[in-house]
Amino acid sequence: MQKVMAIGNLGRDPETRYTQGGQAVTNFSIAVTERYKKDGQNVEKTEWINCVAFARLAEVCGEYLKKGSKVYIEGKLSTSKYEKENQTHYKTDVVLREMQMLDSKSSEKPDRSTAMPESDTGFEDDIPFR
Repeated sequence: MQKVMAIGNLGRDPETRYTQGGQAVTNFSIAVTERYKKDGQNVEKTEWINCVAFARLAEVCGEYLKKGSKVYIEGKLSTSKYEKENQTHYKTDVVLREMQMLDSKSSEKPDRSTAMPESDTGFEDDIPFR
């Protein structure tokens, strides 16, 4: 079993595109900061997590999330390989199954937490822009 869960803040506005088949795909990154003490000093370490959502979940992310939004994400890891300037690069994303907005101002609006059905992961379509 593979499951990734994280809470963080978006570093920039999400980008939504559509496959040739018309399915929405939204990409964004979240910053997850860990704070701890080491040798009496406060230490802060931030990790960036690349996220990708498909179908209705992608549309919700694209419509409601903005730079700075605090979100809970849940999904699975997916690593892709590509060539750039004769070098092999790897990119790891969390393919979202669920996203929940955690900003306090979202509590005044209707609940927009959403999950993607297992059968609607978006892997059936080719994504030409990755």
